[in-house]
Amino acid sequence: MTATKLLVLGVVRGFGRAHGYRVRAELLSWGIDDWANVKPGSIYHALRQLAKSGLLAATEIADWPGRVDYSVMPEGEKEFFRLLVEALERPEHRDDMLSAGLALMPALTRDRAVCALSTRLAVLEGQGAVLRKDPEAAEAGKPPPHLGELWTMRTRYVDLGVEWTRELLERLTSGEYEMAGEHEEAFGMPGAWRTPVEP
Repeated sequence: MTATKLLVLGVVRGFGRAHGYRVRAELLSWGIDDWANVKPGSIYHALRQLAKSGLLAATEIADWPGRVDYSVMPEGEKEFFRLLVEALERPEHRDDMLSAGLALMPALTRDRAVCALSTRLAVLEGQGAVLRKDPEAAEAGKPPPHLGELWTMRTRYVDLGVEWTRELLERLTSGEYEMAGEHEEAFGMPGAWRTPVEP
């Protein structure tokens, strides 16, 4: 549920206050069904669990039976940033976590995003160095020759990750994308998103 948790916290935070249908509609408008393993039912479940754990405040709307509006609590704000930074820093995460981190990256200041991605780059470069040594060490044990394809595949994935991360860092440091703190209505500012249109 970690990618779902990050995305739900990010959307509620972006609106300042939102109900489940609005959160679901927003995430679907981002195409999450193509790049994240987030099902519509898991969004509502995440909202309830985040409220139960004190990360979101849940407010029942008296004039609209059954509707609950959510807003991010101070602990939810901390958890949102912890998950977001971790999603960008740690290459061992599944793709849906990185995708969620990228979708919400503008909630970070430019410096913080550069710092997180620089950490990611250093980890990937370290992984590449280790992978390039492993086939030599494995020669002593004489594994079946086709197993070398595992190292080839993993090394190429790491190399691709290094290249992409470097390019993203270049774009960020050159000023691409509007990041938190650069404009009062920027994507990353709490409550700065458009006012939700009621269904």
